[in-house]
Amino acid sequence: MSISKITPSRVRRSPEASRENILIAAERLLVRTGPQSLRLADVAKEAGVANATVLHHFGTIDGVQAALMEKMIVELVSGLLAMDVPDDPSAARGAGLQNLFDAFETKGAARLAAWLEMTGESRRLRTVREAVQTVIRQKIRPPEGGESRLEDAILVSVILAIGVGLFGPTLGELLGKPAGRARAVALKLLEDGLNPFEKP
Repeated sequence: MSISKITPSRVRRSPEASRENILIAAERLLVRTGPQSLRLADVAKEAGVANATVLHHFGTIDGVQAALMEKMIVELVSGLLAMDVPDDPSAARGAGLQNLFDAFETKGAARLAAWLEMTGESRRLRTVREAVQTVIRQKIRPPEGGESRLEDAILVSVILAIGVGLFGPTLGELLGKPAGRARAVALKLLEDGLNPFEKP
């Protein structure tokens, strides 16, 4: 009696599901190894697809990285839009900032954003402006003429969130600060500094 080798059948996915599967696999690798270690063959293996499938959907590993960052931006915006906003403007701002910092401190988003910038790929992130404007219009609803000020506030907030996500724990430890100190200081600076942005 011979035992034949059983080969698993390939899973057929829609193009959208195939792209999502590859991006989820890339995200797992990003968290484990960092963006500089994301290689096309490793992403394909993690996703359980052929290299050609990754190439078909994204063109290059740079395309995978840019698409993954855009996916993270969409998830951040969706989280902010779904958030219950307190009536008090200060509490609402604080809740939004907490979500923003959480997004860049988890899943390797800060490392990926920095890597895309260092490799010149961040210019491919066409959805950033649209994402910011969506949050402003749908969640914050500023008074007439207040959008530009809010964009400035979001610009500074994102820069600080990425900085804390990248360097906060390590630099804080090197300076002998308690865990979470960089985030706490950054949030306090934003809370104090963003008050003027509420005024039209």
